[in-house]
Amino acid sequence: MSPRDPRLAVETKRDGRALSEGEIEAFVEGYVRGQVPEEVAAAFLMAAYIRGLDADETAALTKAMVASGKTLRLERVERPKVDKHSTGGVSDGVTLVFAPMAAAMGLAVAKLSGRGLGHTGGTLDKLESIPGLRTDLSAEEIERQVVEIGCAVAAQSAALVPADAKLYALRDATATVASVALIAASVMCKKLAVQSDLILLDVKCGSGAFMKTRRAAVALARACVGIARGSGRRARAAVTDMSQPLGEAVGNSLEVAEAVAVLRGEKPGRLRDLAVVLAGEALSHASGAAMGEARAAAARAIDSGEALERFRRMVEAQRGDARVVDDPQGVLPRAPVERVIEADRGGTIVAVDAEAIGGQAVALGAGRLRKEDPVDPSAGLILRAKIGDRLEMGMPIGEAHARTEDAAERAARGVLQALQLSEEPVRAPQLVLGWFDSED
Repeated sequence: MSPRDPRLAVETKRDGRALSEGEIEAFVEGYVRGQVPEEVAAAFLMAAYIRGLDADETAALTKAMVASGKTLRLERVERPKVDKHSTGGVSDGVTLVFAPMAAAMGLAVAKLSGRGLGHTGGTLDKLESIPGLRTDLSAEEIERQVVEIGCAVAAQSAALVPADAKLYALRDATATVASVALIAASVMCKKLAVQSDLILLDVKCGSGAFMKTRRAAVALARACVGIARGSGRRARAAVTDMSQPLGEAVGNSLEVAEAVAVLRGEKPGRLRDLAVVLAGEALSHASGAAMGEARAAAARAIDSGEALERFRRMVEAQRGDARVVDDPQGVLPRAPVERVIEADRGGTIVAVDAEAIGGQAVALGAGRLRKEDPVDPSAGLILRAKIGDRLEMGMPIGEAHARTEDAAERAARGVLQALQLSEEPVRAPQLVLGWFDSED
């Protein structure tokens, strides 16, 4: 075999040995250029998943993915720049709310997002459920939009971290998503490819997250801020609860409609609460304002209608139908079948299998089982009941949005099976479980 044969990197990691920065760089470069076959890249991901990557290997992988494309310097943007990222969860529409909210507060958000992975939703899939909306923006288009509006949410491209775009989809297809090192490298390469004053990370923890335990989520948060520290960038990471769907909607057009309702000031709850916390954190860092004052400003950005207007302008700039902010039900795709989900027993919800909820939405067509699978933008679920809520037999608690009656019925049964009830009362889980900083 040639010394540059990519299988050597697979063998090294398979056998539990560390790869050098040069070996990782050569493997990633070869994959982007098409010189590393898909099956070899898949084997590499599995070896990395099973054997793990140490801190130096993770940093090298991140660096190599950044180097696979250009960086977005945003030199014309004069506002304080913040880049927010979530590690993925169920009904996690925070970016749809956070980006226009931050823009309304005088901050700049240029965000590179991804598509759905496994049971979790993807921000790009959600936005693309808005008729006409483009996410394939050039670096020049992103910068111009951020200068004019304050926010842009776009896809990785052949110019921006193309290595991650390819590996991101392959991880989903090879069941190698839930790796601290691979997630950290994927998250941080997109963050380091965009010049920002603050990288704000939302690391999900619980049944609907890739990190099921607090310990794993903390490890991921520390890995991400460690990569930022090594690159000379400021990062803050919040570990947040994903023991249940964050919002009520699970599915692309449904989540856009919910985000619009939040931006219109019509929907309180955990989705709004977390968006306010994160936007307040960003403003506090940028301005030095006290946290209470910064969060109050974030809430005012919604209540004043300014965040909704920024969302409208962002959708319009990306060629989407801006009427979505006025009439989401009339603009967004709707499933032909909408079945009400009724509680099949009484009691207090003490636990939710959020991954199972996400899986039911994927089965309806809202996500992907394979990277080439199409997504049905209209499919999904609504689950209004949360941990701590008291249910009565026959109470309507949500809806299944599906193509057929049979699919809707199966999804409804799956949702009910994902709820654990008890006669004992239980408190709602804490939303933010901890913070980690690159300067600590």
